[in-house]
Amino acid sequence: MQPRRVVVTGLGALTPLGNSVQDYWVGLTNGVSGAGNIKQFDAAKFKTRFACELKDFDPTRYLDKKEARKMDPFTQTAVIAADHAVQDANISRNSVDVDRVGVIWGTGVGGMINFCHELRDFYLGDGTPRFSPFLITRLITDIAAGHISIRHGFRGPNFSVVSACASSTNAIIEAMYLIRYGKADVMITGGSEDVINEACVGGFNAMKALSERNDDPTTASRPFDLNRDGFVMGEGAGALVLESYEHAMARGAKIYVELAGGAATADAHHITAPHPEGLGAMNVMKQALADAGMSGGDIDYINVHGTSTPLGDVAEVKAIQHVFGDDAYRLNISSTKSMTGHLLGAAGAVESIAAIMSITHGLVPPTINHFTDDPQLDSRLNFTFNIAQKREVRAALSNTFGFGGHNASVIFKKFVS
Repeated sequence: MQPRRVVVTGLGALTPLGNSVQDYWVGLTNGVSGAGNIKQFDAAKFKTRFACELKDFDPTRYLDKKEARKMDPFTQTAVIAADHAVQDANISRNSVDVDRVGVIWGTGVGGMINFCHELRDFYLGDGTPRFSPFLITRLITDIAAGHISIRHGFRGPNFSVVSACASSTNAIIEAMYLIRYGKADVMITGGSEDVINEACVGGFNAMKALSERNDDPTTASRPFDLNRDGFVMGEGAGALVLESYEHAMARGAKIYVELAGGAATADAHHITAPHPEGLGAMNVMKQALADAGMSGGDIDYINVHGTSTPLGDVAEVKAIQHVFGDDAYRLNISSTKSMTGHLLGAAGAVESIAAIMSITHGLVPPTINHFTDDPQLDSRLNFTFNIAQKREVRAALSNTFGFGGHNASVIFKKFVS
């Protein structure tokens, strides 16, 4: 069959910059840092004592208290972001064929917060196993997709994707394929992560992945800056409603953009370090362009992985220059992680929303916290430092890369009927 066009008709987001897509976008374009001292636990003895946490977020404002107690925070944020996206797309179980609507959700870690709390309570007790009957269903990574499906009655394909920090981009790609090849008409997809807890902060500290700039948290995430020293952990969720072009047009849907293509590759190099020449990143961008039927000259903006790590930022820039050649110098490049921190498995979804909004608003969000050029990086490139830039964005590419060597890229373009 002829592959079907895939469009984006709904968006939802909970981020360290705000609890809606609009608040998130305003924060991004105004260069707001979401970082601050950790409030969720006493981090006084940790090497890193700050993160990008959600602000003024109470799940019971959106969910019944009884239902919320059954969920780990990663599921709570998934369900709420998906609710927002479904409402934005103006779909319901009464307006669509529920057997043709599915959910694919990404997360890197899953229900780590409740798991840590249950183990702590067990080991501090008398050894009697008094575990919650919801321990397992809060923990498992597929449960967010399950809750979203149950809540809306959507009976199409339903599963989770786990590929570390590439998880939600891989979820978007899988959802795209299902629509493209006729297995579904509508897919709710994205990702969520809530891992600001003792085990995750301590674990990332032990592997020297996190910034330790405790004296100045708001400027700690410094992608492409000479003095970057690691990423800043973030939390939240991003959701997209994908739909076949024909289905969206038939119901008169609002269409944000077209999802033109995507791809996934592996570095096959190291469990945490990127390939030093960005080989896997080169391949995934080339394949995404080919899948979209586009060339480097068609892309105006790249929302980069850009985590603020010494090795990762350099490797990604090398890959961009290899793939785009002279076109690299007319691109806008930015890392919104400079503001949101790194949302791990949710990063691809919230950054895809940033790319979509850049197309719809003709505005590229900045890479904030740039103070000193890194001589390893070509200063002729436009990293969109510190201030958002107006420009027509015909198409935007979003990169996400994960521990284990996972690479995923998606391309969104202006919708033309």
